[in-house]
Amino acid sequence: MTPEPEPHPAMPEPHPAMPEPHPAMPEPHPAMPEPHPLTPSSPLPTRALTRESARVRRLLATGAWCPSAAGAHAAAAVLARLTAPLPSRRAASVRTIVTDRDRRLQRVLRTTLHHLDAHAVDPPVTALLAAVARALLPWHAAPKPPAAAAAPRYGELSAAPPTAAGEALLPTLSALFTELVAPHPPTSTPRPPAPTPWQAHHPGRFRHYGRPAPGVWTARTFACPACGDTDGPWTVASDWRLTSLRCPCGVTTHDHGLALSEIWLLLPDE
Repeated sequence: MTPEPEPHPAMPEPHPAMPEPHPAMPEPHPAMPEPHPLTPSSPLPTRALTRESARVRRLLATGAWCPSAAGAHAAAAVLARLTAPLPSRRAASVRTIVTDRDRRLQRVLRTTLHHLDAHAVDPPVTALLAAVARALLPWHAAPKPPAAAAAPRYGELSAAPPTAAGEALLPTLSALFTELVAPHPPTSTPRPPAPTPWQAHHPGRFRHYGRPAPGVWTARTFACPACGDTDGPWTVASDWRLTSLRCPCGVTTHDHGLALSEIWLLLPDE
């Protein structure tokens, strides 16, 4: 009997050199972040806003902190401005529509400044409000500038603030402030996180503004209590609870009488 040959002894394995399907094909968008308006590409000063937004999200996600009642109240007031609908108008001109859009952004800014300078919220909320105010600073005098000559002025006045860039911030800010005002577990307590001190320099003057009556403003220039210098350059140090100014003569003071916005909005976005 003749032995049967082995079945297909020289038959190669199916496609021995065939690579696995797409071996080097990356997963779809592995490192692609979700669209996020708080990016360096924005024409607005959003560096501090990006940083403080991320910090607040981390604190909320870990459950180690939740805003105090005052912080939640301030966040709710800003959220109401962020989510306010535009007026419904018939046959409105393009200029009127743009003015309505800018007016909404200006109201967000003014509400933010009100709660920032009240100095009644916890430091993470204070830092976030300060960052929102800086990002929306182009709407400080637009579309409705302060009527009094002594009212605060910050930077160069722009005839046309970047409306689209400001509106691009609204969805992300609305989501973040919604998280701040969301109910927290009954057992959670608003424990303040570790302080985050910062320091900056300002080469010019600081001005304190008062408003003794509607439409009436007063202004005074801060002077060093030791040497009387008003021009600086000043070294600003703060932990969002207490802010000090250091004069070139070496004297540091906390008793400057300035609102936080009157200091913060003059500093660079770093």
